[in-house]
Amino acid sequence: MTKKTIAGAAAMVAVAGTMVGCCPNCGKQEVKMYTNKDFYVGGTFDENGINKGGKFDVEKAKQAYFDMMRRFNYPVFPSFLDDKLTNPKEGTQYLGFWATDFVKGDFMKFGMGGVIWVDEIKEEYFGHDIYLLPGQALAEHSHVPGKPVDPGVATDRWTGEKFIGKNIPAKMESWLVRNGWVYGFSDVGEPNLDKFPEAKKLLSAYLYDQKADKPVNLKSLHVEKWTADGVAHKLPRTGGWHFMMGGTEGAIVSEFANFHDSKCNRFSVPGVGF
Repeated sequence: MTKKTIAGAAAMVAVAGTMVGCCPNCGKQEVKMYTNKDFYVGGTFDENGINKGGKFDVEKAKQAYFDMMRRFNYPVFPSFLDDKLTNPKEGTQYLGFWATDFVKGDFMKFGMGGVIWVDEIKEEYFGHDIYLLPGQALAEHSHVPGKPVDPGVATDRWTGEKFIGKNIPAKMESWLVRNGWVYGFSDVGEPNLDKFPEAKKLLSAYLYDQKADKPVNLKSLHVEKWTADGVAHKLPRTGGWHFMMGGTEGAIVSEFANFHDSKCNRFSVPGVGF
């Protein structure tokens, strides 16, 4: 190996080192910590910090995610600020960046941000980014098959082409942690929640009774820690119960799946909505 080759290889290693976790400035910027009181207007808070009777402030929630994105050097696209993504061919708009507390009043323990980049029924593929603040978990859920889409009703958002009715298979998905890290919960594998006391402590009262130290509605009792290491994690079984919780830095996770219809979602906690 020549000196020039060695120098080039060393430079490549140095560049690769700056890309680990895709977050060169992590640890240099303060991680903002929040409580539910930062995201609700009015109402009261019970002993578990859950808001009753107040209004969820979506704009404050989005701002918290945008602050996290900037900390991770993740782009805050102009379309995120406008709430819409625009079809460059047709000029039509569809849902852009969103934040939800699943209408349960416990945003910091039972909430998420997201953007669906693509969700194409004809070709049956889906792309989604998930945003989680530190300790925040999205609602536990599973996916079931769906009824055929009515022929000639649904249209492709890019071409305007009408679809032929077809059955919707249960969504199968994989996840790649882009920034930060998460706890991955599943109903497949050894129940090992007790080995992750820090995660158990952060579970919403909708899923876990901390005083009685027992699950409430919770079905996903196998936990794994997933980092931004370039490894994708697949849903262990079709129709399995699962969810993710953001780690100490929060997290951004890319999801890859077949076509998704929200009518095919099932939630373990009653009354979940968007």
